[in-house]
Amino acid sequence: MNKPKKIDAVNLMFEIDKLLIELLESLSPDDWEKQTIAPKWKVKDVAVHLLDGNLRHLSMLRDGYFGEKPEEINSYQDLIDFFNRLNADWVKATKRLSPKVIIDLLKVTGKETCEFIATLNPDDKAVFSVAWAGENESKNWFHIAREYTEKWHHQQQIRFAVGREKDLLRNKWFLPYLDTSVRALPHHYRDVDGENMDLIKFTFIGESEYSWFLLYENSWKLLTDTNLEPKCEVIIKNEYAWKIFTKGMKRDEAIKASKIIGNETLGKKIFDLIAVMA
Repeated sequence: MNKPKKIDAVNLMFEIDKLLIELLESLSPDDWEKQTIAPKWKVKDVAVHLLDGNLRHLSMLRDGYFGEKPEEINSYQDLIDFFNRLNADWVKATKRLSPKVIIDLLKVTGKETCEFIATLNPDDKAVFSVAWAGENESKNWFHIAREYTEKWHHQQQIRFAVGREKDLLRNKWFLPYLDTSVRALPHHYRDVDGENMDLIKFTFIGESEYSWFLLYENSWKLLTDTNLEPKCEVIIKNEYAWKIFTKGMKRDEAIKASKIIGNETLGKKIFDLIAVMA
């Protein structure tokens, strides 16, 4: 039985930014106004949100400037509400920016963000923990992987809106996204009762097939392989997995589009897992 290893997403950050610029430069004026899977955002809104991510990363982590700070955060939901307000304010303010200006700013800030990330020691403590995985303290490698998932899933929202979603579902891009997202499984299942040595298998199918496992030993632990027989197996297609983990698909629809073998109660829990700050 093996536990998941560190994820090295540094070089992928540079590459996925390049793919984003190529995509945005190919869009028509109508494409920029297409509705995305995020209910309140069109393509242009998602693009400026990615820009905001770069700017905040550089300001806070590189320059140590945190700007607007939340006043009263007493729960995880309070933090989510604060981020939602920030996001809405930014999207509204950037309505006046043209697509060309947005692309030019993404080129500059994306390069600087990736260059800064490459300077971080992967084993040092990250400034921000990966809260959706239940961590109060995270290493830089996990923070960087989390940032990769942000860039991946927002670009995928744009691609899905304009009918070009297949590119990012290739193993090279999708597997690191998935490998990072499933790290939330033990925290997500923390309130699910299990018997000693209960095993849940999660299989994801796309260009290739990959599986992770949750084993119960007083608490749920994530594994990459085991010889034990699962009490339940959940099989999800990659084209649905990213939507499930980013609130882009209704739970009932996701369950219908997937397959559960064995204990359905254990299996269904994954369908409300959220691996983003939302």
